[in-house]
Amino acid sequence: MPQADWISAEDARDRLGVRAQTLYAYVSRGRVQVRPDPGDSRRSLYRAADIAALTERKSRSRKISEVAAGAINWGEPVLASAITTVAGGRLFYRGRDAIRLAETETLESVARLLRGGHGAALKRTERPPPPAADDMRSRAFLALAGRAAVDPPARGRAALALAVEAATLLDVLTDAIAGEVGGGAIHNRLAFAWGLGPGGPGADLVRRILILVADHELNASAFAARVAASTGASLSASALAGLATLSGPRHGGATAAVRKFAAEAALLGPREAIAGRLTDDRALPGFGHNLYPDGDPRAAALLDRFAPPPELARLQDAVRTVTGLAPNVDFALIAACEALRLPPDAPFALFSVARCAGWIAHAIEQGQADTLIRPRARYIGPQPEAS
Repeated sequence: MPQADWISAEDARDRLGVRAQTLYAYVSRGRVQVRPDPGDSRRSLYRAADIAALTERKSRSRKISEVAAGAINWGEPVLASAITTVAGGRLFYRGRDAIRLAETETLESVARLLRGGHGAALKRTERPPPPAADDMRSRAFLALAGRAAVDPPARGRAALALAVEAATLLDVLTDAIAGEVGGGAIHNRLAFAWGLGPGGPGADLVRRILILVADHELNASAFAARVAASTGASLSASALAGLATLSGPRHGGATAAVRKFAAEAALLGPREAIAGRLTDDRALPGFGHNLYPDGDPRAAALLDRFAPPPELARLQDAVRTVTGLAPNVDFALIAACEALRLPPDAPFALFSVARCAGWIAHAIEQGQADTLIRPRARYIGPQPEAS
Protein backbone atom coordinates (compact mmCIF):
# COMPACT_ATOMS: atom_id res chain seq x y z
CA MET A 1 0.00 0.00 0.00
CA PRO A 2 1.21 3.58 -0.58
CA GLN A 3 2.52 5.41 2.46
CA ALA A 4 -0.59 7.71 2.38
CA ASP A 5 -2.69 4.68 3.32
CA TRP A 6 -0.87 4.48 6.66
CA ILE A 7 -0.81 7.25 9.26
CA SER A 8 0.98 7.90 12.53
CA ALA A 9 -0.46 7.22 15.96
CA GLU A 10 -0.80 10.95 16.62
CA ASP A 11 -2.75 11.47 13.38
CA ALA A 12 -4.95 8.43 14.09
CA ARG A 13 -5.80 9.67 17.59
CA ASP A 14 -6.60 13.14 16.29
CA ARG A 15 -8.94 11.81 13.62
CA LEU A 16 -10.74 9.57 16.11
CA GLY A 17 -10.66 12.05 18.98
CA VAL A 18 -9.45 9.37 21.41
CA ARG A 19 -6.59 8.72 23.82
CA ALA A 20 -3.67 6.37 23.12
CA GLN A 21 -5.21 3.62 25.26
CA THR A 22 -8.39 3.65 23.14
CA LEU A 23 -6.40 3.43 19.91
CA TYR A 24 -4.50 0.46 21.27
CA ALA A 25 -7.79 -1.17 22.25
CA TYR A 26 -9.03 -0.84 18.68
CA VAL A 27 -5.85 -2.54 17.49
CA SER A 28 -6.16 -5.38 20.02
CA ARG A 29 -9.76 -6.03 18.90
CA GLY A 30 -8.68 -6.27 15.27
CA ARG A 31 -10.58 -3.14 14.23
CA VAL A 32 -7.45 -1.26 13.13
CA GLN A 33 -4.49 -2.80 11.30
CA VAL A 34 -1.03 -1.72 12.41
CA ARG A 35 2.53 -2.16 11.02
CA PRO A 36 6.00 -0.89 11.92
CA ASP A 37 7.08 2.47 10.51
CA PRO A 38 9.74 1.74 7.85
CA GLY A 39 11.50 4.99 8.73
CA ASP A 40 11.53 4.43 12.50
CA SER A 41 11.27 0.94 13.95
CA ARG A 42 10.28 2.38 17.35
CA ARG A 43 7.06 3.77 15.91
CA SER A 44 3.96 2.19 14.34
CA LEU A 45 1.68 3.20 11.50
CA TYR A 46 -2.08 2.66 11.41
CA ARG A 47 -4.23 1.84 8.40
CA ALA A 48 -6.00 5.06 7.36
CA ALA A 49 -9.02 3.26 5.90
CA ASP A 50 -9.70 1.55 9.24
CA ILE A 51 -9.44 4.85 11.06
CA ALA A 52 -11.84 6.47 8.56
CA ALA A 53 -14.38 3.66 9.03
CA LEU A 54 -14.26 4.05 12.80
CA THR A 55 -14.63 7.82 12.51
CA GLU A 56 -17.70 7.44 10.28
CA ARG A 57 -19.22 4.89 12.66
CA LYS A 58 -18.69 7.17 15.65
CA SER A 59 -20.20 10.12 13.79
CA ARG A 60 -23.22 8.07 12.79
CA SER A 61 -23.70 6.83 16.36
CA ARG A 62 -23.57 10.38 17.68
CA LYS A 63 -26.15 11.46 15.14
CA ILE A 64 -28.45 8.57 16.07
CA SER A 65 -28.17 9.30 19.78
CA GLU A 66 -28.78 12.99 19.22
CA VAL A 67 -31.87 12.25 17.13
CA ALA A 68 -33.13 9.80 19.74
CA ALA A 69 -32.62 12.29 22.55
CA GLY A 70 -34.31 15.06 20.57
CA ALA A 71 -37.23 12.81 19.67
CA ILE A 72 -38.28 12.64 23.31
CA ASN A 73 -39.08 16.37 23.31
CA TRP A 74 -41.39 17.25 20.37
CA GLY A 75 -38.84 15.71 18.03
CA GLU A 76 -38.77 13.16 15.26
CA PRO A 77 -41.31 10.28 15.32
CA VAL A 78 -40.08 7.39 17.45
CA LEU A 79 -42.83 4.75 17.00
CA ALA A 80 -44.78 3.54 13.99
CA SER A 81 -48.54 3.93 14.46
CA ALA A 82 -51.60 3.79 12.21
CA ILE A 83 -53.90 5.49 14.73
CA THR A 84 -53.55 9.28 14.69
CA THR A 85 -51.55 11.91 12.88
CA VAL A 86 -51.34 15.69 12.59
CA ALA A 87 -50.89 16.75 8.97
CA GLY A 88 -51.34 20.12 7.32
CA GLY A 89 -52.53 21.66 10.57
CA ARG A 90 -55.36 19.10 10.92
CA LEU A 91 -55.94 16.10 13.19
CA PHE A 92 -56.76 12.73 11.64
CA TYR A 93 -57.95 9.48 13.24
CA ARG A 94 -56.94 6.59 10.97
CA GLY A 95 -57.01 8.96 8.02
CA ARG A 96 -60.34 10.59 8.87
CA ASP A 97 -60.59 14.26 9.79
CA ALA A 98 -61.36 14.52 13.53
CA ILE A 99 -63.15 17.84 13.03
CA ARG A 100 -65.59 16.22 10.60
CA LEU A 101 -66.05 13.22 12.87
CA ALA A 102 -67.06 15.58 15.67
CA GLU A 103 -70.01 16.74 13.59
CA THR A 104 -71.82 13.40 13.65
CA GLU A 105 -70.05 10.67 15.65
CA THR A 106 -70.09 9.54 19.28
CA LEU A 107 -67.10 8.74 21.45
CA GLU A 108 -68.02 5.06 21.24
CA SER A 109 -67.88 5.03 17.44
CA VAL A 110 -64.63 6.99 17.40
CA ALA A 111 -63.16 4.61 19.98
CA ARG A 112 -63.95 1.71 17.64
CA LEU A 113 -62.35 3.60 14.77
CA LEU A 114 -59.21 4.28 16.80
CA ARG A 115 -58.96 0.59 17.70
CA GLY A 116 -59.31 -0.31 14.03
CA GLY A 117 -62.71 -1.90 14.58
CA HIS A 118 -65.65 -1.85 12.21
CA GLY A 119 -69.35 -2.59 12.31
CA ALA A 120 -71.85 -2.44 15.13
CA ALA A 121 -71.10 -1.64 18.75
CA LEU A 122 -70.04 -4.55 20.91
CA LYS A 123 -72.07 -5.79 23.85
CA ARG A 124 -70.34 -4.83 27.09
CA THR A 125 -69.96 -7.09 30.10
CA GLU A 126 -71.67 -6.44 33.42
CA ARG A 127 -70.12 -3.71 35.56
CA PRO A 128 -70.06 -3.23 39.33
CA PRO A 129 -70.99 0.12 40.94
CA PRO A 130 -68.21 2.71 40.71
CA PRO A 131 -65.89 3.23 43.68
CA ALA A 132 -67.09 5.51 46.44
CA ALA A 133 -65.16 8.79 46.56
CA ASP A 134 -66.06 12.46 46.83
CA ASP A 135 -64.51 13.64 43.56
CA MET A 136 -64.42 12.43 39.99
CA ARG A 137 -60.63 12.22 39.75
CA SER A 138 -60.36 9.88 42.74
CA ARG A 139 -63.14 7.65 41.41
CA ALA A 140 -61.42 7.45 38.03
CA PHE A 141 -58.12 6.33 39.55
CA LEU A 142 -59.80 3.85 41.87
CA ALA A 143 -61.89 2.34 39.06
CA LEU A 144 -58.94 1.74 36.74
CA ALA A 145 -56.67 0.56 39.56
CA GLY A 146 -59.31 -1.92 40.70
CA ARG A 147 -59.55 -3.38 37.21
CA ALA A 148 -55.76 -3.37 36.71
CA ALA A 149 -55.33 -5.44 39.87
CA VAL A 150 -57.43 -8.34 38.55
CA ASP A 151 -57.69 -8.14 34.75
CA PRO A 152 -55.63 -10.71 32.80
CA PRO A 153 -52.66 -9.65 30.67
CA ALA A 154 -53.57 -8.51 27.16
CA ARG A 155 -50.75 -10.46 25.53
CA GLY A 156 -51.90 -13.58 23.73
CA ARG A 157 -55.63 -12.85 23.88
CA ALA A 158 -57.99 -12.90 20.91
CA ALA A 159 -58.83 -9.63 19.18
CA LEU A 160 -62.57 -9.96 19.87
CA ALA A 161 -61.98 -10.55 23.59
CA LEU A 162 -59.83 -7.43 23.75
CA ALA A 163 -62.44 -5.42 21.84
CA VAL A 164 -65.17 -6.38 24.31
CA GLU A 165 -62.88 -5.54 27.23
CA ALA A 166 -61.99 -2.20 25.62
CA ALA A 167 -65.65 -1.20 25.28
CA THR A 168 -66.37 -2.27 28.85
CA LEU A 169 -63.35 -0.42 30.20
CA LEU A 170 -64.50 2.83 28.61
CA ASP A 171 -67.87 2.33 30.31
CA VAL A 172 -66.21 1.60 33.66
CA LEU A 173 -64.35 4.90 33.55
CA THR A 174 -67.51 6.75 32.49
CA ASP A 175 -69.39 5.18 35.41
CA ALA A 176 -66.66 6.39 37.76
CA ILE A 177 -66.85 9.95 36.44
CA ALA A 178 -70.67 10.01 36.46
CA GLY A 179 -70.83 8.37 39.87
CA GLU A 180 -73.23 5.60 38.81
CA VAL A 181 -73.60 2.74 36.36
CA GLY A 182 -75.51 4.00 33.35
CA GLY A 183 -76.60 3.12 29.85
CA GLY A 184 -76.78 5.00 26.60
CA ALA A 185 -74.26 7.20 24.87
CA ILE A 186 -71.34 8.33 27.01
CA HIS A 187 -71.85 12.03 26.30
CA ASN A 188 -75.48 11.80 27.40
CA ARG A 189 -74.54 9.97 30.59
CA LEU A 190 -72.03 12.65 31.51
CA ALA A 191 -74.44 15.44 30.58
CA PHE A 192 -77.12 13.90 32.79
CA ALA A 193 -74.69 13.51 35.71
CA TRP A 194 -73.78 17.19 35.41
CA GLY A 195 -77.37 18.39 35.23
CA LEU A 196 -77.41 19.29 31.55
CA GLY A 197 -79.98 16.77 30.45
CA PRO A 198 -79.33 14.30 27.63
CA GLY A 199 -79.87 15.22 24.00
CA GLY A 200 -79.64 19.00 24.37
CA PRO A 201 -77.03 21.53 23.16
CA GLY A 202 -74.97 21.03 26.30
CA ALA A 203 -74.79 17.28 25.75
CA ASP A 204 -73.87 17.87 22.11
CA LEU A 205 -70.98 20.13 23.15
CA VAL A 206 -69.79 17.43 25.55
CA ARG A 207 -69.93 14.95 22.67
CA ARG A 208 -67.81 17.18 20.45
CA ILE A 209 -65.24 17.68 23.21
CA LEU A 210 -64.93 13.95 23.79
CA ILE A 211 -64.28 13.26 20.12
CA LEU A 212 -61.79 16.07 19.60
CA VAL A 213 -59.60 15.08 22.56
CA ALA A 214 -59.93 11.30 22.18
CA ASP A 215 -56.37 10.96 20.89
CA HIS A 216 -53.50 13.19 19.86
CA GLU A 217 -50.78 11.16 18.23
CA LEU A 218 -47.93 10.03 20.52
CA ASN A 219 -48.63 12.36 23.45
CA ALA A 220 -47.13 11.65 26.87
CA SER A 221 -50.04 9.62 28.22
CA ALA A 222 -50.40 7.57 25.02
CA PHE A 223 -46.70 6.79 25.17
CA ALA A 224 -47.03 5.73 28.82
CA ALA A 225 -49.93 3.46 27.89
CA ARG A 226 -47.84 1.93 25.11
CA VAL A 227 -44.90 1.30 27.43
CA ALA A 228 -47.20 -0.57 29.81
CA ALA A 229 -48.80 -2.48 26.94
CA SER A 230 -45.40 -3.47 25.55
CA THR A 231 -44.84 -5.53 28.70
CA GLY A 232 -48.04 -7.48 28.02
CA ALA A 233 -49.98 -5.66 30.77
CA SER A 234 -53.77 -5.62 30.75
CA LEU A 235 -55.71 -2.92 28.92
CA SER A 236 -56.80 -1.50 32.28
CA ALA A 237 -53.18 -1.33 33.47
CA SER A 238 -52.22 0.50 30.28
CA ALA A 239 -55.15 2.91 30.74
CA LEU A 240 -54.11 3.48 34.35
CA ALA A 241 -50.59 4.34 33.17
CA GLY A 242 -52.14 6.83 30.77
CA LEU A 243 -54.35 8.35 33.46
CA ALA A 244 -51.42 8.77 35.85
CA THR A 245 -49.46 10.55 33.13
CA LEU A 246 -52.43 12.70 32.15
CA SER A 247 -52.66 14.04 35.72
CA GLY A 248 -49.43 16.04 35.40
CA PRO A 249 -49.63 19.83 35.08
CA ARG A 250 -47.89 19.70 31.71
CA HIS A 251 -50.52 17.39 30.24
CA GLY A 252 -54.14 16.95 31.28
CA GLY A 253 -53.56 19.14 34.30
CA ALA A 254 -52.66 22.06 32.04
CA THR A 255 -56.22 23.37 32.32
CA ALA A 256 -55.43 24.41 35.90
CA ALA A 257 -52.76 26.76 34.53
CA VAL A 258 -55.33 28.20 32.11
CA ARG A 259 -57.67 28.90 35.03
CA LYS A 260 -54.86 30.67 36.89
CA PHE A 261 -54.04 32.82 33.86
CA ALA A 262 -57.72 33.65 33.44
CA ALA A 263 -57.93 34.63 37.12
CA GLU A 264 -54.94 36.95 36.67
CA ALA A 265 -56.63 38.54 33.66
CA ALA A 266 -59.86 39.02 35.60
CA LEU A 267 -57.98 40.66 38.48
CA LEU A 268 -55.46 42.80 36.60
CA GLY A 269 -57.07 43.15 33.18
CA PRO A 270 -56.15 40.99 30.17
CA ARG A 271 -53.39 43.21 28.75
CA GLU A 272 -51.78 43.71 32.15
CA ALA A 273 -51.81 39.98 32.85
CA ILE A 274 -50.32 39.24 29.44
CA ALA A 275 -47.64 41.92 29.81
CA GLY A 276 -46.72 40.65 33.26
CA ARG A 277 -46.20 37.11 32.01
CA LEU A 278 -44.24 38.21 28.96
CA THR A 279 -42.02 40.44 31.12
CA ASP A 280 -41.32 37.51 33.45
CA ASP A 281 -40.70 35.21 30.46
CA ARG A 282 -43.62 32.99 31.48
CA ALA A 283 -45.90 31.06 29.18
CA LEU A 284 -49.45 32.05 28.25
CA PRO A 285 -51.25 28.78 29.06
CA GLY A 286 -54.14 27.97 26.78
CA PHE A 287 -52.61 29.65 23.73
CA GLY A 288 -50.37 28.36 20.96
CA HIS A 289 -49.42 24.78 20.22
CA ASN A 290 -46.20 23.23 18.91
CA LEU A 291 -48.03 21.02 16.42
CA TYR A 292 -50.35 23.77 15.15
CA PRO A 293 -48.37 26.91 14.28
CA ASP A 294 -51.44 28.36 12.54
CA GLY A 295 -53.84 27.57 15.36
CA ASP A 296 -55.30 24.49 17.04
CA PRO A 297 -58.20 23.31 14.84
CA ARG A 298 -59.78 21.47 17.77
CA ALA A 299 -60.11 24.73 19.69
CA ALA A 300 -61.49 26.56 16.68
CA ALA A 301 -64.08 23.83 16.08
CA LEU A 302 -65.26 23.98 19.69
CA LEU A 303 -65.24 27.77 20.06
CA ASP A 304 -67.46 28.02 16.97
CA ARG A 305 -70.20 26.12 18.84
CA PHE A 306 -70.73 28.36 21.89
CA ALA A 307 -70.08 31.82 23.27
CA PRO A 308 -67.23 31.83 25.83
CA PRO A 309 -67.89 33.70 29.09
CA PRO A 310 -67.15 37.43 28.63
CA GLU A 311 -63.94 37.48 30.70
CA LEU A 312 -62.50 34.56 28.77
CA ALA A 313 -63.57 36.11 25.46
CA ARG A 314 -61.73 39.33 26.38
CA LEU A 315 -58.63 37.34 27.30
CA GLN A 316 -58.76 35.46 24.01
CA ASP A 317 -59.00 38.70 22.03
CA ALA A 318 -56.21 40.37 24.00
CA VAL A 319 -53.79 37.48 23.57
CA ARG A 320 -54.42 37.39 19.84
CA THR A 321 -53.92 41.18 19.57
CA VAL A 322 -50.73 41.31 21.66
CA THR A 323 -49.02 38.07 20.61
CA GLY A 324 -50.87 36.71 17.59
CA LEU A 325 -51.35 33.37 19.37
CA ALA A 326 -54.60 31.47 18.86
CA PRO A 327 -56.32 29.53 21.66
CA ASN A 328 -55.57 25.83 21.99
CA VAL A 329 -57.83 23.02 23.12
CA ASP A 330 -57.01 23.62 26.81
CA PHE A 331 -58.49 27.12 26.60
CA ALA A 332 -61.49 25.88 24.62
CA LEU A 333 -62.11 23.15 27.18
CA ILE A 334 -62.05 25.59 30.09
CA ALA A 335 -64.28 28.02 28.20
CA ALA A 336 -66.78 25.28 27.36
CA CYS A 337 -66.91 23.97 30.93
CA GLU A 338 -67.38 27.50 32.26
CA ALA A 339 -70.10 28.23 29.72
CA LEU A 340 -71.91 25.00 30.68
CA ARG A 341 -71.29 25.63 34.40
CA LEU A 342 -69.79 22.21 34.91
CA PRO A 343 -67.97 21.13 38.10
CA PRO A 344 -64.41 22.47 38.58
CA ASP A 345 -62.79 19.12 37.78
CA ALA A 346 -64.92 18.53 34.67
CA PRO A 347 -62.08 19.46 32.25
CA PHE A 348 -59.87 16.71 33.64
CA ALA A 349 -62.81 14.30 33.76
CA LEU A 350 -63.64 14.94 30.10
CA PHE A 351 -60.02 14.55 29.11
CA SER A 352 -59.78 11.28 31.04
CA VAL A 353 -62.85 9.63 29.52
CA ALA A 354 -62.07 10.80 26.00
CA ARG A 355 -58.37 10.00 26.06
CA CYS A 356 -59.06 6.55 27.49
CA ALA A 357 -60.32 5.64 24.02
CA GLY A 358 -56.93 6.60 22.63
CA TRP A 359 -54.96 4.83 25.37
CA ILE A 360 -56.80 1.58 24.70
CA ALA A 361 -56.21 1.88 20.95
CA HIS A 362 -52.50 2.49 21.49
CA ALA A 363 -52.29 -0.39 23.95
CA ILE A 364 -53.88 -2.80 21.47
CA GLU A 365 -51.68 -1.61 18.61
CA GLN A 366 -48.55 -1.88 20.75
CA GLY A 367 -49.53 -5.40 21.78
CA GLN A 368 -49.86 -6.37 18.14
CA ALA A 369 -46.32 -5.11 17.52
CA ASP A 370 -45.06 -7.63 20.11
CA THR A 371 -42.00 -5.56 21.00
CA LEU A 372 -40.86 -4.29 24.38
CA ILE A 373 -40.30 -0.52 24.63
CA ARG A 374 -37.00 -0.39 26.44
CA PRO A 375 -34.74 2.57 25.47
CA ARG A 376 -31.18 2.87 26.75
CA ALA A 377 -30.06 5.67 29.04
CA ARG A 378 -27.21 8.00 28.06
CA TYR A 379 -25.36 7.87 31.36
CA ILE A 380 -24.00 11.23 32.58
CA GLY A 381 -23.36 10.33 36.22
CA PRO A 382 -20.10 9.77 38.12
CA GLN A 383 -17.50 7.49 36.62
CA PRO A 384 -18.29 3.87 37.61
CA GLU A 385 -16.05 2.45 40.30
CA ALA A 386 -13.34 0.01 39.31
CA SER A 387 -14.30 -3.61 39.98
